Order: sequence, then structure tokens, then C-alpha cells
Amino acid sequence: MDFRTQVTAPGATSRFNADALLIVTAGDKLPAGLDDPIAKVIDEAVTLDDFAFKAGKLAYLRAVDGVKAPRVVVAHAASASAKALKTAAAAGFGALKGLGVKHVAVQLAGFGELQGAHAESVATAAGDAVYLYRTTKPSAPAAPKLDKLTLLAASKPEANALNAGFERAAAIVEGVTLARELANRPGNHCTPTILANEARKMGKANGLRVEVLDRKQIEALGMGSFLAVAQGSDEPPRFVVMHYQGAAKSAAPVVLVGKGITFDTGGISLKPGAEMDEMKFDMGGAASVIGTMRAVAQLKPKLNVIGIVAATENMPSGRAVKPGDVVTSMSGQTIEILNTDAEGRLILCDALTYAERFKPAVVVDIATLTGACVIALGNHRSGLFTPDDALAAELQAAGDAALDPCWRMPTDEDYDEGLKSNFADMGNIGGRAGGAITAAMFLKRFTKKLRWAHLDIAGTAWKSGAAKGATGRPVGLLTHFVLSQVK
Repeated sequence: MDFRTQVTAPGATSRFNADALLIVTAGDKLPAGLDDPIAKVIDEAVTLDDFAFKAGKLAYLRAVDGVKAPRVVVAHAASASAKALKTAAAAGFGALKGLGVKHVAVQLAGFGELQGAHAESVATAAGDAVYLYRTTKPSAPAAPKLDKLTLLAASKPEANALNAGFERAAAIVEGVTLARELANRPGNHCTPTILANEARKMGKANGLRVEVLDRKQIEALGMGSFLAVAQGSDEPPRFVVMHYQGAAKSAAPVVLVGKGITFDTGGISLKPGAEMDEMKFDMGGAASVIGTMRAVAQLKPKLNVIGIVAATENMPSGRAVKPGDVVTSMSGQTIEILNTDAEGRLILCDALTYAERFKPAVVVDIATLTGACVIALGNHRSGLFTPDDALAAELQAAGDAALDPCWRMPTDEDYDEGLKSNFADMGNIGGRAGGAITAAMFLKRFTKKLRWAHLDIAGTAWKSGAAKGATGRPVGLLTHFVLSQVK
């Protein structure tokens, strides 16, 4: 989508040439700065109870006298915050969806001096509105036609601030869209091989160097934990390493590690059948890393970033790993696999050990890791685990800025007790209580040489029900975080 800003003089908004005009208001009364024809029609809508200055209110108006755009939508935000703006803008774009609108002009009224965060809110709301999954659904309606969005500014300095937000947002929208597309694909249309090929394709198109390791190469590295998960599937595993170089080769990189279980049956510890189809989303961490690398390649920050994806299926078969089996990880530590459905941590631990070779400045792993995190935090915030206070603050700030929030959870050593095993260096699960924490504590055992954080996105990577589908989170958070690491 083409995102741009336009400086408009007082009275010029009503004369602006677009297929639709979206007015987003904030405050408890008619904001100042609206053109007379627009202010008049909003006043009339309020009088007729067709609109009110209350959160969530929306009015769709056609052929407004004195307004060049043939369609006018007015949406009211709960406050002047970027989060409230995104919600209201999303409702406004939703009202225009399917109407053949190719160009929308947006005016924000009652938000004070506009900043880059306002532009990012509008752009990401538009990106969400126009995304439509079609890969395995040819009967789906034609993709939305919206391909140009103009945000109206009152001055050149304001336009410059908005343009900076649009530049960042345009890359995030591309990354989120890619992550959603990959995660939405059924397991037979997104095997580890297909996922690796998509990463290669993305890398080639965006100037990234991409390596893909096959089973023999993974075996040669000694990734016994990763291979234990993969051994039950007929689909071969893939280990993907994506390189973005924006600084000197000697500069320590930011490393992102994504869990890529392209379908998770639970293995021998088989999951219940209900909603098992949603386990195609268990590669949401991998999808977010690929999407973030796409965004980073577009933004070209002056630092080095490496994206790692460990991809495999988790299947039951005569070859599958069994509860009680002991495997040796790449780090040399042994693991008693008490539950084969706690497989994500088994592939991530080897990927974290592999990351050591890059001598990274920081490593963040991203995984749809535990149902326990969904119980703890619901579907609004991703779980954040790290013993590093400064890193936690940086990730939380990035999530807040991207409207892709996380919440820090504890990593107290007391929680480590649950991983003790009589037959190996550790078990792969603890007790039921604090399951998301003990999963993080398992990963922590493989990060002694790293500045490390773990994001559990089990509650945020996709939605269930009528709106079932991938969200593309936390591409926004990760992109903001990577940008914040530029020194």
C-alpha cells in the first residue's frame, strides 16, 4: 500500500480528491479545525442520533454537500492515544471495505499535534483491514482494492513527523502481512521445506543472505533435542538462518529465534482432537521472525540482525520420541522428555545454543510455547521472560510503542526446581502450576552465555472463533525493538 502525507490549508480537506474521506475524532465535542461542510454534516448526524462523540461511534455518509470525496466516514476514538486511534481507524476502514475504494484520505481531529505514532496507528489499521487470505481459498472474494492512503497534515513539520511514522509502519505492515500469510497456511501447504523456501524467497527479494540446513547438517551439529522432535515425522526438518548486515561484520548482531512447529499433534502425548486444526499456528514464532526480517530489510537500520528458524512437525509414529526417552542437546546437556507435547522448548534450546556462534549483542526467542501463558495473560499481551531488567524494559517499551504489548513474568530460581530429573540433567516439563514459567526456565538453562529474553506468544499469535486467523504478532514489537538497538 502507498502511504503518504499531504499538507492541507484550512478549508482544503473538503476539496481533497479521494474515493473516501475518513475523519477520526477525539474528545467530547466537535473538534476544531474541521472544514465547514464536514463540521456541519457531523453536527447534523449528532442531532439525528446517527453519531455521538463516544468511543466506538461510527457514521457513514454519502454525497456530502461541499465535499469532493463521494464517501465520508466519521469514527470516534475513546481518547487521543495512539491505541484508541488505531481502534477507531480500524472501524472506519472496516466500513469502507468491499466498496471499491482505492484511495482514502484521513483527517485526525482532536488529537493535538500529530506524531509518527499517529501515522503508524492509521497505517497498521489499514494494513489489517485489507489483508485477505486466499492461498487455499480461491472462492474468497476479490482482495480489497484500497492501495493508497493519504494522511492530511496541518503543517510541513507535522507532515515530516507523520512521514517518519509511515516509513516504519509500511515495513511493519509488510512484515505482519507475510507473517499472517505463512501462519494461516494449512500444515500441508506450509511444511518445514515450504517454510524454508518462503524464507529463501523473502531473502532473495530483499537482499538477505539465507542459509537452509537439512537433516544431515543438523545431525552434524549435534542438535539431538531438535532431531528428537523431528524423528516422528515423514517431513524432513529444516534449520533456517537469515542474515541482514547493516553494520560492520564485526558488530555483534541482534539474534531472533523462532519456533517453527509447522503442525503440532502433541506427538505420542497426543493432543485432544478439538481445535487441533489450530496447531498449524504453532509456527507463529517462526512466521514472526521471517516477517520481522522482511521489515528490517526494508527499513535498513545500521546494525546486524540474524533470524533463526527451527522448523519441523511434531507427529506420532513408530519412530516418534516417547515419554521417558532421554536425548542429548547441542549444548551437551541431557533432557528427559516427560511429555512429547512440550516440544517447542526442545527445538528452541538447540537453536539458542547455535546462536552462541554469532557472539550476539542480544538474543530474543519467540514461540507459541505454552497454554499456561494463555491462562495467565489471555489474548492481549505476550508473555515476556528475562532475568535482565534493562532488556525487559526495552522490550516492553517496544511493545507499547508498536501497540503490540507484552507483560514481564518471573524467572526466579525457585521455579527451576520443577525441572529436576532422576535420569537426565533436566526434564522437559515441571508441574502444572506455573507452566509458562517453568518452560522459560528450561530455555534459560541454555542461555548462560547470552543476553536473552523469551516471548511466549501462545495467546497473541492467532485468534479463534469466527475471526480465526493469524495476527502477525509480535512483528511490530520486534521491529521496534530492533530499531531501538541502533546505537
